[in-house]
Amino acid sequence: MALTLSRLGFGAAPIAGLYTAVDPDTAAATVDAAWEAGVRYFDTAPHYGLGVSERRLGAALAGRDRDAYVVSTKAGRLLVPGDGGGDDDEGRFAVPATHRRVWDLSRDGIRRSLDDSLARLGLDRVDVLYLHDPEDRLDQALATALPALAELRDEGAVRAVGAGSKDAAALARLVRGGGLDVVMVAGRYTLLEQPALDELFPACAAAGTDVVAAGVYNSGLLAAPEPDPASTYEYAAAPPDVLARARDLATVCAEHGAVLPQAALQFPLRHPLVRSAVVGMRSPAEVRQNAAWLGAPVAPELWAALEGRGLIPADEAGAAAAP
Repeated sequence: MALTLSRLGFGAAPIAGLYTAVDPDTAAATVDAAWEAGVRYFDTAPHYGLGVSERRLGAALAGRDRDAYVVSTKAGRLLVPGDGGGDDDEGRFAVPATHRRVWDLSRDGIRRSLDDSLARLGLDRVDVLYLHDPEDRLDQALATALPALAELRDEGAVRAVGAGSKDAAALARLVRGGGLDVVMVAGRYTLLEQPALDELFPACAAAGTDVVAAGVYNSGLLAAPEPDPASTYEYAAAPPDVLARARDLATVCAEHGAVLPQAALQFPLRHPLVRSAVVGMRSPAEVRQNAAWLGAPVAPELWAALEGRGLIPADEAGAAAAP
């Protein structure tokens, strides 16, 4: 993929009110803080806040050199007007339910989704277009959505195409289907767990497909130096065995002068296939903290210790840093 992605990517779901409301000024200040921290890769989707994320991100980036940053958005679900009642409980965003999501993986649906996203972003192009969460619709994704993405890339409407999901096996099938420049794997290649190594990464290596790691904190469990019973995993309470593993990781980190989220953010970037780690951030303080964790070197002995205790795969301890 002939695009330069900053190692820290900005996930724009939280500025659209994921779980709790974020006011427009804070959203804009968060994007500004990311820019000041050197972030130049910004990821959004129509799904995030029923278009609110795209509108807020586009407004915050307006006026900046368009060639200086990379924007990705997603396709697969169209936004159609709803009755406007209540909040977006389906998507867990604290925004009015002005629209509803309708799956459409047809050629026309993919093209319409991109056109709608460009209008909300206020941009004349996005750099990467991902197919969003296609794991339950793989046959249609392979038959119609992937060819539609490739057509848009061939026309120059987007520079790269990919797919994003937390289902590593589904992503591997799409990569083997051909034509993807990049995949965004959420929560399946983290310090806590690495199922993406089974099928997805070998498929990407064979196809020349790059990887963006998202969900590197496993929906919150690895986001604090000391995981506790209130920590979430897969957007719910962490099971006891998962919490215990996270605590073991935190203990080893502390023994080597690091904190758990620092190691969790840096771990996926050690793999040569991974181009960027995308982190959802909702405030300037969160941006600055993530930038600090990424910028603080981790002792090489930490990775060796994690390997020795069976907490990361043996071949990961010697992984080369991504370029």
